[in-house]
Amino acid sequence: MLVGFMASRTGRWLRILAGAGMVLGGLASGSSRGAAVALVGLGPLLAGALDLCLLGPLFGQSLRGEDIRRSLGHPAEERLFRTYYERLSPRARMYLH
Repeated sequence: MLVGFMASRTGRWLRILAGAGMVLGGLASGSSRGAAVALVGLGPLLAGALDLCLLGPLFGQSLRGEDIRRSLGHPAEERLFRTYYERLSPRARMYLH
């Protein structure tokens, strides 16, 4: 359940935002502890951006988010950004070509 959420689009965005907050907060503090927090924050930031789930192997799943979603029966490819074209109905897409 936890790994499935972390591999979803919402979980990826949560990890990206949390990692970015840790990096920015750590760098803003200007101390050596802040630099350590910034380095630790790079982990969730990059893992979310690259569609990796670092908790997956601990729960017997793959490291790749796409493989986790496929094994749980979710759509295999979930992009971070949904384009305008993807939100259109199939009939409206037909008129764009």
